[in-house]
Amino acid sequence: MKLVEIAGRKVSPLGIGTWNIGNDAQKEKMEVDAISLGLNEGIQVIDTAEMYGDGKSELLVGKTIKNFPRENLFLISKVLPENASRDKLPTSLDKTLMRLQVDQIDLYLLHWQGSVPIEETVMAMEEMKKVGKIKSWGVSNFDTNDLKKLFELPFGKNCPANQVKYNVADRGIEYDLIPFMKKNNMPLIAYSPILKANISDLDHKKKAILKEIADHHQASIFQILLAWTIRDGHTISIPKSGNSQHMKENADSVNITLNEFELSKIDSVFSKPQSKQRLALW
Repeated sequence: MKLVEIAGRKVSPLGIGTWNIGNDAQKEKMEVDAISLGLNEGIQVIDTAEMYGDGKSELLVGKTIKNFPRENLFLISKVLPENASRDKLPTSLDKTLMRLQVDQIDLYLLHWQGSVPIEETVMAMEEMKKVGKIKSWGVSNFDTNDLKKLFELPFGKNCPANQVKYNVADRGIEYDLIPFMKKNNMPLIAYSPILKANISDLDHKKKAILKEIADHHQASIFQILLAWTIRDGHTISIPKSGNSQHMKENADSVNITLNEFELSKIDSVFSKPQSKQRLALW
């Protein structure tokens, strides 16, 4: 397993996504157990956001991580664009810190761009870094030109990461975004890496190739999809799982290395982009 460097830390290429986790009180124990299992398996990155369940995901993460050494974790949360002003961002951040029951977040992301000027958000982020409430800040759902504009701003190059949608079916970012990020030593945080766990819509040929590769590795198709996203050593993949069995499968996927022949077979049915494509969302 090759660790990924992000914001001065080296972490596992697999993280834990928390979209839709914490919304159902009856599932709380199951979800806490699943996240705990992932952390015990060596996963460090937990990705959440104030938007997820209107803070419920952060609350559940906070309950879970109380039982783990803080220094072993890499916590990511995200601020909504309407809260990303110099006036509102500190309040949003304080609420997130309270829900997570921590004093500092490792990486605080702008969830997507809104009406608040990015210059103002950057200054708000820098102020929060200065007072020690965040170690670093980054962005989410930024395309190549968005990053270029960001880098032109004062402190813009302090952004160490970008989180976007990436999986075998959504490969548009390979055309120019991933090359630009690699050139600037910026790791990718990939959300929806396993097609939202829904492969039923794939045609027979695609499923057959993925199953053939999975059988060769004595793995599941979902594990192959995860292994594919982290194949370059510059990506942190953040699948969501509120189920311990699936969490164990996810954690084990870091031990799968796809060979060139297998990667070419995947390329044969999930094409690389030949031109610029609109950024995939949600």
